[in-house]
Amino acid sequence: MQHDKKNKLIYSFETQYQAHRDALLRQGMSPATIEAYSRPVRRIFSETGKLPGDMNKEDLEQYFTHLVKTHSWSTVKTDRNGLRFFYNHVLEREWKWVNICKPRRAKTLPVVLNTDEVFAIINAIHKFRYKVCIFTIYSMGLRLREGLKLKVGDIDSTRMMVHIRGAKGEKDRYVPLPGATLIHLRDYWRTHRNPDLLFPAHGGIKVNASLTKTVMDAKSMQKAMACAVKDCGIKKDAHIHTLRHSYATHLLEAGVHLRVIGEYLGHSSILTTAKYTHMTNVVQKDSAQIIEQLMRRYIPGKP
Repeated sequence: MQHDKKNKLIYSFETQYQAHRDALLRQGMSPATIEAYSRPVRRIFSETGKLPGDMNKEDLEQYFTHLVKTHSWSTVKTDRNGLRFFYNHVLEREWKWVNICKPRRAKTLPVVLNTDEVFAIINAIHKFRYKVCIFTIYSMGLRLREGLKLKVGDIDSTRMMVHIRGAKGEKDRYVPLPGATLIHLRDYWRTHRNPDLLFPAHGGIKVNASLTKTVMDAKSMQKAMACAVKDCGIKKDAHIHTLRHSYATHLLEAGVHLRVIGEYLGHSSILTTAKYTHMTNVVQKDSAQIIEQLMRRYIPGKP
């Protein structure tokens, strides 16, 4: 009898969990958001043995109290949003406890590297493929996965632009291609000659880089960046995403208009880009020329 009750509970959870993921998919959520928003449903069932819809206010208060103690505020906020979506779209019930937990608004500024630090880090990366990929990410202000997903056909060397496809929010955009970046991309592509990917996975005998359809490992990239930061003696909490913040700040310092920077970064709102304005006053200039000058030092043999 007890066994049948447990099986029924598991079946109910699996049914609701799949319904939740299907609803997120229908709402056009990205794979990352689907995973993040479905995690609290899975976590609640795993930790309490209860379906989220069966929990009362006291149960949820206890759950979020534990979550605040053990996880970041970002996780707390994501769990609250995920559960609210579950109540609204799967249970078709009003989420009555929106204020049960209010993550504090953190007003922090991103870590930024200066141009000398960026130059030192890139030079400290030993493996050529990581060096080129990390420089490409910095020189165009990309997110890590945007850089890894770049394809040969995305590079327009005539217009000196790069097509960034399916970025955050499933939005495409174009960003300027510095001459230094094009030189490094061409040099690196000659080492693998994959007809599609610019940064294919490498694995010695197991993975043929010229034939693979898989991109380089993101964790290996992060590790290479961390090692380079440490080798340079830089004490800042710098990661690959820090290069994107640094790119935006360096463009702003050089005089590129804030709205143009926002377009290059793929921001939907100018307010998102405005966090960089604490660095300098903005003066309108020819942004493509500024970017070209900024990246010129990374061309071998150029001052």
